[in-house]
Amino acid sequence: MKDFHFFKTRRLLCLYLILLVFIPFESNAQNRGKLQIAFWNLENFFDPFVDSTKIYNEFTENGTQHWTKSRFYKKRNNIYKTILSISENDPIAVMGVAEVENQYVLNMVFNQTPLKKHNYRIIHYEGDDRRGIDVAVVYCIDMMQLVYSEAIKIKNPKNDRFRSRDILYAKFSDRRGDTLHVFVNHWPSRYGGEMETVELRALAANTLKHKVDSLCGGRNHIPKIVIMGDFNDTPDDPSIRDVLGAKSRKETGRDDVLVNLFTDGKELGFEGTLKHQFHWQIFDQIIVSRPLIEEKDRLHYRKNSASIFHADFLFQPDGANGGVKLFRTYMGPKYYGGYSDHLPVRIFLEY
Repeated sequence: MKDFHFFKTRRLLCLYLILLVFIPFESNAQNRGKLQIAFWNLENFFDPFVDSTKIYNEFTENGTQHWTKSRFYKKRNNIYKTILSISENDPIAVMGVAEVENQYVLNMVFNQTPLKKHNYRIIHYEGDDRRGIDVAVVYCIDMMQLVYSEAIKIKNPKNDRFRSRDILYAKFSDRRGDTLHVFVNHWPSRYGGEMETVELRALAANTLKHKVDSLCGGRNHIPKIVIMGDFNDTPDDPSIRDVLGAKSRKETGRDDVLVNLFTDGKELGFEGTLKHQFHWQIFDQIIVSRPLIEEKDRLHYRKNSASIFHADFLFQPDGANGGVKLFRTYMGPKYYGGYSDHLPVRIFLEY
């Protein structure tokens, strides 16, 4: 009888240990059944150091923006806390960012804060932008494996001196064998006037479309593509609808390749990603290829998961125009110590 109780106790102990091991594993397995994809324009995220190789050094202690180390660390902390909030403390599979000066500022966010537990890796190329701001991709190596990446230049045949942010292309393989093609964009701004700069955004759209077309092998051979970024145009503007050919799901036909998931602010949880005077506009968008919408057996878009992240701490009262406005780092030369002049956007993919 004594031996019986001994073996019974040992068996229960073994069962308990097995549960301890496999319950967390099952929870993690369920989390891996979805992949969050996000984008955020970080608003002039510069390091505080003088770079003698660059003309633009306004974001330094003695520059016009008086960008000190303490201001840099405050913004770094604002960014990582926001990303933790976006991800709900789980890793984001792939995140695009814009307006970053270099890999140093990204390392300070993703490798020198609590975000480091998520095993993020960074893809960044130094571009030709005159102020030195670039786009980048951050991805979780526990979810995605990088196959290839490159920086795609936007060239203006009418002006050899034209400079803009690159389009960053990255090809990934997920842990279940699916391939995902990702493009991160920050198209030419409207500085100087919307109509005066419309051709420059059309150039960017055309450059991107050529690359997308090169990945496709006809209507029945469209790969899984995610296009994200700050386009400095809305979903209804010609650069996105006509040149790139990205339309809403309701408008997409059999010959269309791309579906814009950010065409309707009412379905996104908030009316826009940035505010100009009284009006909110959706400049930050995520666009996917049709197979991510139509396929259900493998990696695909989770229906109605596209959203604009709009936590209360990203806003402040708008005394001039009513309602709220974004809690920015700067407004012109005036320092506010906030987060960004854009809201993050995100979608979920699932198996």
